[in-house]
Amino acid sequence: MNHTPGLQASDLAFFVSIAAAGTLSAAARDLGISTAAVSKRLAALEARLGLPLLVRTTRRISATPEGEVLLERARAILGDIDDLRQLLGRAKDKPGGLLRVNATLGFGRMHVAPVISEFVQRYPQVEVQLQLSADPPPLDEDAFDVCVRFGAPPDARFVATFLAPNRRLLCASPKYLRTRGTPQSPADLQRHNCIGIRQGSDAYGVWRLTPVRRPRASNASSSRKAAAEAVHVRGNLTTNDGEIAVKWALDGHGIVMRAEWDIRRHLASGRLVPVLPHYATPEADIHAVYNQRLRMVSRVRSFVDFLVERFKPLRPTS
Repeated sequence: MNHTPGLQASDLAFFVSIAAAGTLSAAARDLGISTAAVSKRLAALEARLGLPLLVRTTRRISATPEGEVLLERARAILGDIDDLRQLLGRAKDKPGGLLRVNATLGFGRMHVAPVISEFVQRYPQVEVQLQLSADPPPLDEDAFDVCVRFGAPPDARFVATFLAPNRRLLCASPKYLRTRGTPQSPADLQRHNCIGIRQGSDAYGVWRLTPVRRPRASNASSSRKAAAEAVHVRGNLTTNDGEIAVKWALDGHGIVMRAEWDIRRHLASGRLVPVLPHYATPEADIHAVYNQRLRMVSRVRSFVDFLVERFKPLRPTS
């Protein structure tokens, strides 16, 4: 023979059981099958390997030299498998190992980093590497285990767990609106200084606004949706950092479109006020995205569950 047929773990366990029992009849009792079935399976195993493994006598069985080699290695392999099962069992209950996380600059700094701080306090065996980037990395590069990003990925290889809505609002400082006036329609934005943010795949310089229509009682069943209006905006300030754009708006330089999570505190304090509040922007909800093959990895599953719990305050109360 020029090769040895592959052995299954069940074959190894079967052979170890026979050797430990000492006789075929005792092995049959231990395995819960007939003596004839034990003899038949042993003969099939020896035929497959092309080697005699046991010497049978009327009272006992003993291993051949080849059988001794197999017995020694089988016990070691089965012991390693048992150790691995225990290790994986502990890992399932107690996350550990390296977890690579990516998020956008502003959201990652403000919301993801604090969650990671809490997460590693609860699971100190997890080592987290957080990378913040202006644009989300390609998912197929496999550089990260979990990406916190806006919008669900179209690729079915990835799981997208919803974390929070990402409602974007137009806003400006009261000082700017007192000086330049308050827009009453999307077309009015073309006469205003609009602060540009170059991020991701969004079309730069184009804001898409849809009027929010509240159906009347008599027309509540209407399913017609208002058409989005694409407005080409311009201004003298542009950045790829949303935090800087908000700071410029606070300084009175113009109108900015920014996620509610980023400007909520400024709206509450009155330092920024909504512009065109009856118009909605395209949705880009926040998701934790990870590869399907990582679904059962304890550190990934635990971290995503932790994100879901910690991001509940970002969800609107209804």
